[in-house]
Amino acid sequence: MSVDDNIIVATAERIFADFANPQDIIHAKNEAWKDTLWQALTDAGLPLSWVPEEHGGVGADLMDGFGILRAAGRWAVAVPLAETMLAGWLLSQAGHAAPQGRMTIAPGDPRDQLRLGSDGALTGRARKVPFAKDADHIAVLASSDRGWMVALVAGAQCAITAGRGLAGDGADLVNFSGVRPLSVAPAPEGFDPKSLLLMGGVVRCQQISGALETMLEISVRYSTERVAFERTISKYQAVQHALARLGGEAAAAVSAAASAADAFAGALAAQAEQGGGSPEAVFLEAASAKIRCGEAAEKGTAIAHQIHGAIGFTSEHVLHRMTLRALAWRDDFGTESYWAAELGRLVGHLGADELWPLVASR
Repeated sequence: MSVDDNIIVATAERIFADFANPQDIIHAKNEAWKDTLWQALTDAGLPLSWVPEEHGGVGADLMDGFGILRAAGRWAVAVPLAETMLAGWLLSQAGHAAPQGRMTIAPGDPRDQLRLGSDGALTGRARKVPFAKDADHIAVLASSDRGWMVALVAGAQCAITAGRGLAGDGADLVNFSGVRPLSVAPAPEGFDPKSLLLMGGVVRCQQISGALETMLEISVRYSTERVAFERTISKYQAVQHALARLGGEAAAAVSAAASAADAFAGALAAQAEQGGGSPEAVFLEAASAKIRCGEAAEKGTAIAHQIHGAIGFTSEHVLHRMTLRALAWRDDFGTESYWAAELGRLVGHLGADELWPLVASR
């Protein structure tokens, strides 16, 4: 997706450049920049990009939203933009109107299950909920006697234990037991936690691929500026090989993330209307992308820090803002191991005769 050809993504890029410059954030004396950035994003309507206009949002299509998230990854944006967009998307699946303000989503860990009881109260807890402490509302997918339900919960009503992810962003434990949602509606037929995890995984893939693009950019720039033994280090064959490997990881992540985004944009809505959960082709694309982007985050981070040497580990350098978030995002909405096992189950279920046509058609 070309930023120049998409006004929504171009708007996001300008906002990030003005209010989320990593070097400015590193030198900031406090976190007031977060409120300034969030206000700019809200004024542009970006947090509710995936919410239909009749429900208080912008009504942008999925690909526009994925483009925004890839741009956010390039700037290592540390506010709940992705989480609010994802929460708005979940609420819109059930016909909810989306509130203004910061939101997050639960559950995002395959091990966590929430339930809505017959008394109208939730039970259960969710681990590592991103930015839960900062969220005004939480969009929740919970089981019930009537099937899967989408609920809107006020963040202030939940018992939240603060936690921190690898990059220092909020990754909180949220206890929903006894909380009564502000509103509840049935999820679409065929929509279940796996559907939410798949969408969340594709979201994280966009962010990881964007972060890897920036890692590559600043690594190439650094290699042409750093002089060792009277030569820029970009002249050394070992560094050239490292940059080529980093470029390969970034390209693989961008390709996988884009393919998964395209598959979702083309098939998810139609499949949800027909019932039966996410289609096998979308599952294949999304699960494969989450695995590949996670691997690229691990390998790309190691290479980028190797190129930068000791300076890349310092808190004053911008590299760690990209690498630590890319590594944190790889664990959200299912790890590589989880999705590899799920992909294996799909392969075993399909059998050889059906698997090859599915793979060859992508």
